[in-house]
Amino acid sequence: MTEDGARGAVRLVLAEDSVLLREGLARLFDEAGFETLAAYGDADALLADVDRLRPDLAVLDVRMPPTFRDEGVRAALELRRRLPGIGILLLSQYVEGTYAQELLAAGDGGLGYLLKDRVASLEELKDAVRRISAGGTVLDPQVVRELLARRTDPLASLTPREREVLGLMAEGRTNGGIASALVIGVGAVEKNVTSIFQKLGLEDSGSDHRRVLAVLRFLQH
Repeated sequence: MTEDGARGAVRLVLAEDSVLLREGLARLFDEAGFETLAAYGDADALLADVDRLRPDLAVLDVRMPPTFRDEGVRAALELRRRLPGIGILLLSQYVEGTYAQELLAAGDGGLGYLLKDRVASLEELKDAVRRISAGGTVLDPQVVRELLARRTDPLASLTPREREVLGLMAEGRTNGGIASALVIGVGAVEKNVTSIFQKLGLEDSGSDHRRVLAVLRFLQH
């Protein structure tokens, strides 16, 4: 990692579906003295190469093909699982506090979450890469405010998928109905439901209906 030549260049990979932004970022990072190993248009392509490349840091858009929902953060969590300690920099147009919270809880390694429209200068971006690769945390102030707001929200610990499942539970759907709506297996739904109960502190007392209690908390917040 570059610090007055004392360390090697930060080796990074990049996933961004916008061709112009992807190529521009790769050129910027190379000119800054970092080593861009590869740049991809989607998260799956990055994950297919990462075990071979073993980068120090990954720069990811949050919303990428095919669904433009949470591909980037899912890839980031998978990267942390495969390569503990890898630095992660999320670049997004959106404040997604749940995603930042998930990554902060996902183990060691530097983490950054910056909003594309609020990066004030190229130097700011280069500094963020250096700090994250050294194990630091770089969060946009809007992301920080979102995280603080979630501290009092009992649903804040739920993943995006768990929130989807809980929302469908609130509609009165069975596990089978939820599985059909989300195009996932019933077993996956059951795992999400169990996790929701655990995170909301809903123990099986034998009398209270945990499904109803979970839905009540969802409707209250």
